[in-house]
Amino acid sequence: MSLFIGSGVALVTPLDAEGINIATLNQLIEWHINHQTDALIVGGTTGEASTLTDAEKEVLFTEAVKAARGRIPVIAGTGSNDTAHAIALSQMAEKCGVDGLLIVTPYYNKCTQKGLIEHYKSIAAAVKCPIILYNVPSRTGLNLMPTTVAQLAQIENIIGIKEASADITQIVELFRQLGTLDFDVYSGNDDHILPLLALGAKGVITTVGNVLPTETHHIVSFYNQGELELARQLQFKINPLVQALFAEVNPIPVKAAVSHLGFNVGSVRLPLTPEEPETLSRIVRELAMFS
Repeated sequence: MSLFIGSGVALVTPLDAEGINIATLNQLIEWHINHQTDALIVGGTTGEASTLTDAEKEVLFTEAVKAARGRIPVIAGTGSNDTAHAIALSQMAEKCGVDGLLIVTPYYNKCTQKGLIEHYKSIAAAVKCPIILYNVPSRTGLNLMPTTVAQLAQIENIIGIKEASADITQIVELFRQLGTLDFDVYSGNDDHILPLLALGAKGVITTVGNVLPTETHHIVSFYNQGELELARQLQFKINPLVQALFAEVNPIPVKAAVSHLGFNVGSVRLPLTPEEPETLSRIVRELAMFS
């Protein structure tokens, strides 16, 4: 059974001088629920996971679950390049009451495909929570190959993958390898939502959904309702904003965009730095197309 179908927003993490800004987190979650977001991913790349402490992640997961009140799935980013640490984070998130885990491939170590299988098998054995794999070679320097995913899909609580390789040849092969397995694929790239839906994806784990939640939801819902032209036109419409949101490394631009909408999410943490003025101008210009 799918954790969600549609648009899972990789939520920015609101920060202030004290750490997690819980009041703004609550506002964001209510806003997303009211604007048709289908799931929330907290503590992922867009949520600045690499500069959050474990204690902050525990607060983030706990408060997100509390705010969602079962109305929308909450999925926690618990990946690490240290298998033992990933297990500890995953167990902690499970105790916080999250609905699922998003676990990126181990970065920097650049282990073999055999190492990836052992890494994920160890995490899956340590928790009961459903797990979504996360493949993003441009950030991790490591590619989760289709044959490896097909093997991991045999593990009961590994139920899906966020596929962000942007390699359409590999993605087609991924779907071929998975065949009729009950295993969910989500686009990890906002400009590839419709192409992956055509291959059989269940939706997207999205960055642009932070500022266009309804539109991102509708790309998937239009497609699933057979309204292919509406889905196609909406994919085309969001793409200039998607490009603006990646004019600098994620999540610098999207956090600026969420701030522009009026949410007090704070700035990014070092080593990330605030957006350049031209980036913000471009974002504001593209957002105006949806007002």
